Amino acid sequence: MAGLVVSGTQVSYIGQDCREIPEHLGRDCGHFAKRLDLSFNLLRRGQALEWFSVVGSRRPVVEPGPFHRLVSTQLPTRSLEGLSAFRSLEELILDNNLLGDDLVLPGLPQLHTLTLNKNQISDLECLLDHLAEVTPALEYLSLLGNVACPNELVSLEKDEEDYKRYRCFVLYKLPNLKFLDARKVTRQEREEALVRGAFMKVVKPKASSEDVAASPERCHYTPLPSASRELTSHRGILGKTRYVYYGKNSEGNRFIRDDQL
Repeated sequence: MAGLVVSGTQVSYIGQDCREIPEHLGRDCGHFAKRLDLSFNLLRRGQALEWFSVVGSRRPVVEPGPFHRLVSTQLPTRSLEGLSAFRSLEELILDNNLLGDDLVLPGLPQLHTLTLNKNQISDLECLLDHLAEVTPALEYLSLLGNVACPNELVSLEKDEEDYKRYRCFVLYKLPNLKFLDARKVTRQEREEALVRGAFMKVVKPKASSEDVAASPERCHYTPLPSASRELTSHRGILGKTRYVYYGKNSEGNRFIRDDQL
């Protein structure tokens, strides 16, 4: 099969633009593969193109007519279902795909290494809860290049403190990890995760009705009067008055005696 590279128990299927794991890949290699590399593909949430009626029923039709249009619809996640054939898998590389928060892995009890670098994962807690359930032997995890991993690779607004909090929360959720991203897990990090990990979760506050009402999109505040005049339309008062300043209320005169004036 074109693009397939097998070396002992290592299987690579890289850069083939596949949107789901081919069935024959699991059938031919699933029983012996220990390491599977599926990087640089298009694994993502499934999509399908179906014909729908422009008017009336919204059910898909088999034979389109002049009053039907082609619509892209979202399907349940199926791109990783083929992993169920790799029951003895120990290493899984899914870098540079299009996997998002709907990522679902089958039970992989022997998997100890998982890399998901440069995907589209943003919900960190959802991912970690799922991995804790389906990959109990996981020791190495890498999430670099995802929104869920806050560092300079994703956003210049993130700094080292954001990344430290991220590591602390991940180790709290997956205490058996030995390596996270490109760093070895230290004893200090592990101890800190036990004490503070539960409080390291980044929570985005929900916008209240008051915040929405005061948002710039709806509240167009301006310091200028509501009825501004044209620049050529002036109003003014011209008068003459007499004023003499004696300096009695000047702050500088508080320390000057009258005989010094």
